[in-house]
Amino acid sequence: MFSVNDHVVFGNHGICVIKAIGPLDLSIAERGRLYYTLEPLYAQKNTIYTPVDNEKSSLRRAITREDALELIDRIPQVETVWVLDEKRREEKYKEIMKQNDCMGWMQIIKTLYLKKQKRLAEGRKNTARDDLYLKLAEDFLYGEFAAALGVEKDQVEELIGRKVREMESA
Repeated sequence: MFSVNDHVVFGNHGICVIKAIGPLDLSIAERGRLYYTLEPLYAQKNTIYTPVDNEKSSLRRAITREDALELIDRIPQVETVWVLDEKRREEKYKEIMKQNDCMGWMQIIKTLYLKKQKRLAEGRKNTARDDLYLKLAEDFLYGEFAAALGVEKDQVEELIGRKVREMESA
């Protein structure tokens, strides 16, 4: 069980903070059941309620600072997940996004970033679908890294870029 003020990652809402734990006085809530009250840190400022005992929930503890730094160090070894067929590629990215996992998001980002650079060098644009999944993966990963590292979300991309350049020059 989580505690109030814990950072968690919840489904397609990204990183959230637990604001309360307890029964809800709402008509949609099951009487006597405990709920987490979540507030997304970077997504729309909605309030999200999810039952504490919901085993199907994609709620997980957010990564730590050490986890984030270790993942950043592993970027050069992250495998790409390019699928040539656009429909199958989208299915693969949906599957990865559902797993709600930093490593999966890193795979999507690395794959689509490299593909985007190649297409730009050829004078072509990236596909809208690839741009969508790149943005989704970046939003979730950078949000979680920002919370773990205690920095602003927009600083994460710069920090990762700097770290990758350091590793490449070493």
